[in-house]
Amino acid sequence: MEQPDNSIPVTVSIARKVRPGAEEQYEDWLRRLTKVALNFPGHQGVHILKPSNTMSGEYVLIVGFDSYMHQRIWEQSSQRKQFIDELETEDWIVGSADITKVPGSEFWFQLPQPMIPAHPSPKLYKMALVLFVVVFSLLMAINYTFSYWLAPLALPVKFAIMVAGQVFLMTYFVMPNLMRKLGPWLSR
Repeated sequence: MEQPDNSIPVTVSIARKVRPGAEEQYEDWLRRLTKVALNFPGHQGVHILKPSNTMSGEYVLIVGFDSYMHQRIWEQSSQRKQFIDELETEDWIVGSADITKVPGSEFWFQLPQPMIPAHPSPKLYKMALVLFVVVFSLLMAINYTFSYWLAPLALPVKFAIMVAGQVFLMTYFVMPNLMRKLGPWLSR
């Protein structure tokens, strides 16, 4: 098996079916776990999708890390082990967890069907506003910063370089951070 690149961001999804009547205890466990996990290096937040018909009645956690290395540090930590041990000793879960790890930005494009949230998508005007501000800002910054080197190039080459830079920055830096910060506003 090929060794993963330690610098690539990783998104982990964990789906668990909770025994009826144990939802409150499980959600309390999730809150405590999340509070501890957020203090680990590279942890980029947790999104919790509550059970719905589209998610087969499962709780789904979507957890982001800025690198495979940081994800492994959390995964192998004694704090996480204590939480998992607690979960295994309680009778809250039906069956085993379904865990998926996706490297890089692939998670944006490969969200499994059962994990699509039941609540409505963000309003189109909010998504358009965020994208406009991000695209405009990045293009201006790239053009301003590299205009000296880009000026002699043919227009298609200049645009290709600017778009490549913008897509790279949006995928690995800007959008993951913005989605973490603007997520509540976008989903309201």
